[in-house]
Amino acid sequence: MSNEARQHKFVLRPNACELVLIRHGETQAAKRGEMFPMINGQGDPALRPEGEAQAAAVAARLRHEAIKAIYVTTMQRTHQTAAPLAQALGMTPKVEADLREVFLGEWDGGEFRFRAAENDPAFLRARKKECWGELPGAETFAALQARVVRGLTRIANAHLGESVAVVVHGGVVGAALSYVTGSRNFGFNGADNGSISRIVMGPEGNILRGFNDVAHL
Repeated sequence: MSNEARQHKFVLRPNACELVLIRHGETQAAKRGEMFPMINGQGDPALRPEGEAQAAAVAARLRHEAIKAIYVTTMQRTHQTAAPLAQALGMTPKVEADLREVFLGEWDGGEFRFRAAENDPAFLRARKKECWGELPGAETFAALQARVVRGLTRIANAHLGESVAVVVHGGVVGAALSYVTGSRNFGFNGADNGSISRIVMGPEGNILRGFNDVAHL
């Protein structure tokens, strides 16, 4: 029997998965009177140069980790953000459609940014009630979180005992971490572009391992 007992070091269980959630890099600015390119009714802007630099920094940060797969959403900003890491690891990202950004209804395509900056009453209600459904025609937080959990669960079940990188959106990070921790709906909104958050999902319980890590930026 040892005479010493060192402090516990986290070890990923073989029946759980570590999901490294990466928020995409900064995208093109919205312009009044012009909608972003659209995909299935949602705005699909590309990365701006600052976002491309953030993507490169993410790759430099994670390239030496034991990542077994990379997932992206249907939106081009996640594909562009994942590209440097995918190249460094020699992987082809897989698409998980349920992890697309929250649908902002009539404000999707760029209008949301202006409405939020102007403190539109509907935006203020959404923030107070912590539900995107207060915006005209938008998806509710409950609907967003339900599909995000479906998508993450599918990924986790396919990669038991492994770590995977998942490039997603700010609203998705918020919904995922709210679910894992049982926090209020918007308790983890505001993840920075290019930030890294970490969760573990498994039958013995979910764990938050990190939120909004930007040390690489």
